[in-house]
Amino acid sequence: MAVPAAASVRDANRYRPPQVSGLADLLDRQVRERSSARALVVSSERVQLSYRALAALADDVAARLDGAGLRRGDAVGLICANTAEFVVGLLGAARAGMVVAPLDPALPEPQLAARLAGLGARAVLFDTAVSGAVVLPVPAWPLRVDVSRAGTATVVLETSACGVPHVTAASAELSERDALVLFTAGTTARAKMVPLTHANVAASVQNICAAYELGPGDATVAVMPFFHGHGLFAALLASLASGGCVLLPERGRFSAGTFWDDMRAAGATWFTAVPAIHEILLDRSEREHPGPRAPQLKFVRSCSAPLNTATQRALERTFGAPLLSAYGMTESSHQATSEPLPQRGALRQGSVGRPTGVAVRVTDGNGRPCPAGVEGEVWVQGPTVARGYLADGEESARTFVGGWLRTGDLGTLDGDGYLSLTGRLKNLINRGGEKISPEHVEDILAGCPGVAEAAVFAVPDAVFGQRVGAAVVVRDGDGAGRAEILRYCRDHLAPFEVPDRLEVVTALPYTAKGGLDRKAVQARYAR
Repeated sequence: MAVPAAASVRDANRYRPPQVSGLADLLDRQVRERSSARALVVSSERVQLSYRALAALADDVAARLDGAGLRRGDAVGLICANTAEFVVGLLGAARAGMVVAPLDPALPEPQLAARLAGLGARAVLFDTAVSGAVVLPVPAWPLRVDVSRAGTATVVLETSACGVPHVTAASAELSERDALVLFTAGTTARAKMVPLTHANVAASVQNICAAYELGPGDATVAVMPFFHGHGLFAALLASLASGGCVLLPERGRFSAGTFWDDMRAAGATWFTAVPAIHEILLDRSEREHPGPRAPQLKFVRSCSAPLNTATQRALERTFGAPLLSAYGMTESSHQATSEPLPQRGALRQGSVGRPTGVAVRVTDGNGRPCPAGVEGEVWVQGPTVARGYLADGEESARTFVGGWLRTGDLGTLDGDGYLSLTGRLKNLINRGGEKISPEHVEDILAGCPGVAEAAVFAVPDAVFGQRVGAAVVVRDGDGAGRAEILRYCRDHLAPFEVPDRLEVVTALPYTAKGGLDRKAVQARYAR
């Protein structure tokens, strides 16, 4: 079954998304029409930066990059946390015609160097507050934004003549049409480079703004890191394109201890996060949620990993706002589907919503559309989908087929076009021929009283090939033990799905993106 993009645009006459062509003109309309409106709230003093001030800083960076000998279409790395330096560096490089590659500042220096070399970046901008002195294979230029309490700001960017020659690396495949190169999750050797054009960026931002009707009256707190698509597209770019405001937490990182103070300071109307962060906020809500003093939220968004239904409903009761699940990936410029705002459609239990500006279909093993309700691989097609991977023709040919992105995710579409995810093809556990979705077992475990988190993995077995293993984190004081958890599993799972091995652990490993680190789980617990 396939659902066209048009099916997700009901009531389109009620809202018009911002008109942008990419990163370079993202601020232009706001500068023309609302130049003094706040764009960012930054620093520990929570100083407001206007659209006029932000555009001036970006133009300053663009001029300095032009003067350093960089050319349009050159790749430039960006190593910053969620700081003013990231935003100014990103938009400044884009306005100069560069292709920006955001990198996780927490990566070890050898990994940063390997990614920059593989890309063929000609220079890298970095924030000394998070990266310190870096030694990299390309010119590394420290970037600092000084902001006064009055809201005036200046850029300090130490560039030098760019003497690095153009190299025959992945950047040879880039052009002025490209805006970003994002790295998929994985090790340095396996992380794939995804080129996204300005047209991809514009379509993604427009789709996100339309899905949530974001406008100048909206504000959010940057919870997710900007070096991944979730934080970059959903929180930062969509907010700026729609004329909203983004508060950047102190030191550029999410802090549960200051989150609600940040939300009040921003006058936030929404926020987006991964389920792990939602769980943290929920667990701390009894002592930290401000109750009637909390800002009135239009909605809360969850993406990048499955959110179990019990947690979703508990969050809605606590936050007093609908929690909307969304689905996307780097190769689709982040969002592909989302649950609609309550006034625009019904919420479906276990669903990640309808397509937002793209076409989605569920296919069988031969690439043929499945009927409604039948499980298959999720494919996505539309203006947000990347053209392939840089310097990896073999993987591109496997993943991008006839204009469609093969996501590797398993799911079903119902008769109204709502997508439900059931797992990952590569994660399936094969227990004597029975195919088991670890995500499904995790969802059941999460519903067990006393269980805070769960990770399910394959345990090698000489008889069945694989057995089901699980690691669970138990909430403090709830007293849920191994016997009680297994009893709950036997009551809610098929016999072959019940974990053969169950370990109660203090914490589970997560990736920088905020998703469960399944490789680390497998290495730690499957032996």
